[in-house]
Amino acid sequence: MYNPIKRKRTREVKIGKIGVGGNNPIRVQSMTTTKTEDVESTVNQIIQLYEAGCEIVRIAVPSRNHVQYVKDIVRRINGLVPIVADIHFDYKIAIMVADVGVNKIRINPGNIGGFQKVREVISACKANNIPIRIGVNSGSLERDLIDKYNGVTADALVESALRWLDFFDKEGYLNVVVSVKSAIVPQMIEAYRKLSEKTDVPLHLGVTEAGTPKSGIIKSAIGIGSLLYDGIGDTFRVSLTADPLEEVRVAWEILKALGIRSRGVDIIACPTCGRTKIDLISLAEKVEKVLENEKIPIKVAVMGCEVNGPGEASMADVGIAAGKGQGVIFRKGIPIKRLKEEELLNGLLEEIEKIKEEMGYK
Repeated sequence: MYNPIKRKRTREVKIGKIGVGGNNPIRVQSMTTTKTEDVESTVNQIIQLYEAGCEIVRIAVPSRNHVQYVKDIVRRINGLVPIVADIHFDYKIAIMVADVGVNKIRINPGNIGGFQKVREVISACKANNIPIRIGVNSGSLERDLIDKYNGVTADALVESALRWLDFFDKEGYLNVVVSVKSAIVPQMIEAYRKLSEKTDVPLHLGVTEAGTPKSGIIKSAIGIGSLLYDGIGDTFRVSLTADPLEEVRVAWEILKALGIRSRGVDIIACPTCGRTKIDLISLAEKVEKVLENEKIPIKVAVMGCEVNGPGEASMADVGIAAGKGQGVIFRKGIPIKRLKEEELLNGLLEEIEKIKEEMGYK
């Protein structure tokens, strides 16, 4: 896998059994969309997220009454995947939930109620050795910083993060991760770049409130992808107004596109042109659909030209190059069999099964 990225080294923080920062891989996160009090649905969604490749799962804890449900969820998950409690406004929730077995707490100091309340949260997390994510974002920046910078700016976000990192440092608690999210992509990129120069704390990346998949995927790919290419970032969430499984899928596509990590099939397909003699769009969609849950990390190509297709996609482990009513199956650019159009999909799948056997996936 081609990867020219030189990643910035940060210190390691342990989220349950999962390491973030240091020499650990960049971690994929998501957040449940179920009601936390619906323990059964929440547990099921966490398991689905884990199976899709999510390595850290965050759940909302909107009230003190929800702490009991979090305790049940943590017990049911039983260490399958680290659970992060997401807290806003009420610092008492953070103190309470620190005792029920969660693996990390996420707070936004800007809306938690001041230094003394944050100090009490730190104390509770110290007692349980639970890391804290300092979640600075554009929607809850401190008023004095908004006044100082005449609004929400990248510099304001960075100053807020550094203010709280300094406070945590003085409290003797280094078990932290930090984020400076914004819904404005250039602002988010600028903030993370500046913050990365000033700290070795692991950074959690994200474009907050990115939107529906139609626009949110593009915003996230540009924002998160730009920073990852710079070597910045230790963990991230793609925040979409969608099923969280889509967040995980997109996260892995970003990692695969940058050559950072590989999970599942990487589809290569030509954009079609006037030379294409079959319904290549439909064929590519069928290939993508049938392989969407396949975990084997290979490249699969769907090309619309028998002459140039195998050569253009020679980096693919296996692929189809289609002509008029027929096509070839190829491996590493070498044609191995010719099939009728209606046989191409099954022929491709048969070849993938052979590759799985060769790689020990069976």
